[in-house]
Amino acid sequence: MDILNEAKSLQPELAEIRREIHRNPETGFDIPKTKAFVKKKLEEMGYSPVEMGKAGIVALAGGKTPGKTLLLRADMDALNMDEQADVDYRSTVPGKMHGCGHDMHTAMLLGAAKLLKAHESEICGTVKLEFQPAEEIFQGSPDMLAAGLLEDPKVDAAMMIHVTAGMPLPSGTFMVAGGGISSTSCEQYHITVKGKGGHGSTPHEAIDPITAAAHMHIALQEINSRELEGNQFGIFTTGRFEAGKASNVIPDTAEMWGTIRTTDPDNAVGKLIKTRMEQICGGIAAAFRCEVKTEFYDFCPCMVIDPALAADTLGYMKSLFGESAIDLSVVSGGKAGGGSEDFAFVSHHVPTVSMFLTAGSSKDGYTFGQHHPQVRFDDSVLYLGSAAHANNALCWLKDHS
Repeated sequence: MDILNEAKSLQPELAEIRREIHRNPETGFDIPKTKAFVKKKLEEMGYSPVEMGKAGIVALAGGKTPGKTLLLRADMDALNMDEQADVDYRSTVPGKMHGCGHDMHTAMLLGAAKLLKAHESEICGTVKLEFQPAEEIFQGSPDMLAAGLLEDPKVDAAMMIHVTAGMPLPSGTFMVAGGGISSTSCEQYHITVKGKGGHGSTPHEAIDPITAAAHMHIALQEINSRELEGNQFGIFTTGRFEAGKASNVIPDTAEMWGTIRTTDPDNAVGKLIKTRMEQICGGIAAAFRCEVKTEFYDFCPCMVIDPALAADTLGYMKSLFGESAIDLSVVSGGKAGGGSEDFAFVSHHVPTVSMFLTAGSSKDGYTFGQHHPQVRFDDSVLYLGSAAHANNALCWLKDHS
């Protein structure tokens, strides 16, 4: 409870940190202001932060006594979208917005860093604080892993918190993911169909890529219903379809972009879907005298939650927050979430657990969810996230020292 009370005293500072980051969103790996801001805050606390990978930051707490190493992570990047939320700390950068709550995550982990520095003599081992870029494009985590994130010192387990908005649960509720797959994999695709442009009055002189692409889109939906086994899970979504600029012109090309999601740790289902996509698109293109190119990129695996670590974490959370901490399966019915998270890369290397913190209930007017231009987050819960990070680290390291 000391940790919780200390965290509460930091709430005004955490809210200002979060709003400063929110006003100045940066995306992908191009986050120089955010990175400098985080480094300065850590240095003011007495840390010696180290840059890692293209734009990441790592700092160590503890290490005074032998023990295991626990990784705590916050992502720092924003989204490429214009903010429409009615808040007085709106984004000042056109076309960029913290619409997923990463500004909240960064503020919470900075708060945890301050708490852990104050309790450094009690840390039975080491806490590695990770501030990560480029989560939204699924590239930040693998970049930091390649740069040695899990080494020096070697990481034994990892935890993360993600805020949510627009849910019916009360603000300040923690949901701890149980063992198994908690979120799907995700891979982007881009299909380009090339035909031959022409005038709308003479379609016989053209090769229409729109017709071919439309048939591809419909045919690809059959993969789920006719080619996956009953116990296999796959979601194929076309989210963007573009072709032409004028109503009376047949264009040269038509393009589709979308995602493939599965709950297969080995991604065998994803590989099957990709293979059949290429075959189906190739066959339809030939039938319509077109050419087709299918590309896949920005893969993120499914999140694998360690059952023992999840059980430990839920116990720590209930001890600190009581009934405000629940098992995620209570809400999800034991099903994996459809969203994807690039901390999943870490979960395939070390025992990992993810938690979710409601930061704005739909019952209180927080109507919109993540990635919506009008989404708002209740930053009065920031201190709860900081307390959870710090308390989980202290308890887990002590229990496994």
